[in-house]
Amino acid sequence: MNRKAFTLARFITETQAGYPAATGEFSALLVQIGLAGKILTRDLRRAGLLDILGATGETNVQGEAVKKLDTIANETLIKVFQHTGLVCALASEEMEKPLFLSENWPHGKYMLLFDPLDGSSNTDVNMPMGTIFSVLHYEGAAGPAAEDLVRGGTQQVAAGYLMYGSSTVLVFTSGKGAHEFTLDPDLGEYLLSKEGIRMPMKGAVYSANEGNACKWVPGVRRFIDYLKEADKPTARPYTLRYSGCLVADVHRLLTGGGIYLYPAETNKPEGKLRLLYEANPLAMVVEQAGGRASTGVERILAITPEALHQRVPLLIGSGDDVAMAEAFIQGKR
Repeated sequence: MNRKAFTLARFITETQAGYPAATGEFSALLVQIGLAGKILTRDLRRAGLLDILGATGETNVQGEAVKKLDTIANETLIKVFQHTGLVCALASEEMEKPLFLSENWPHGKYMLLFDPLDGSSNTDVNMPMGTIFSVLHYEGAAGPAAEDLVRGGTQQVAAGYLMYGSSTVLVFTSGKGAHEFTLDPDLGEYLLSKEGIRMPMKGAVYSANEGNACKWVPGVRRFIDYLKEADKPTARPYTLRYSGCLVADVHRLLTGGGIYLYPAETNKPEGKLRLLYEANPLAMVVEQAGGRASTGVERILAITPEALHQRVPLLIGSGDDVAMAEAFIQGKR
């Protein structure tokens, strides 16, 4: 049978068939993430017709203006998982503290961290957005506490994202390759569109907000200048592609290769992106596709986190491109 006819549920079920300890709960968890994506797809498709655009007038725990769709996306994910019995804790970029679902404990052994609407600055202009998720397994004897969610990226049991654009896609990994599913709106099902994604080792595209260039450390500025130089044997100059949505920019690199940068700044050496909600899950996906994710000096998945909302610089994409950026940042080039 053509595997591109595989639904998300069937793919996960058949993939888990080789694991005697599999209980089916992980399959159900991924299907529920897909359900949240369907609901958000519907809301985003009607955003211009409903009073859900613009800001709420509030700021989140990150100190950022909250869009109405940020709130809707966050509430959607909470509602989807609150009564499934699959998760015992939820943590979101939009919430100061985790939400513990005592009613799901001890049956629900998974913990879900997520950025409910990445690229929310695009909400009012009909540009791509996404949802990023990270799945942890809780094995404690009592219910989880906040510190149980603050874990290194290598402890993720699964990670991925949904991207809302001309189509809705779900990309995930459970540690055995990265796979893409596309939502068929007529069937209401996610169908396998790319299995075992492999990134090129080197690309010809870079994604960065060059409006911040004056704040970058010298190594980053030299690296970007180098990418812009014409040098036919090395496929330079690179082409700039930046959407304002991390998910969309990384998704482009999965197929075509290249590098995304949100580097440290002179006045923000800690970086801007969230380690647990953005960097760790995307790093897991990209590494499973043969790519690389780094702060410029350290592998993202090797970081020992210290706080739930910790920020980090992020360089992510093709292995050779990220390694070259690291060399510039570390003064080796």
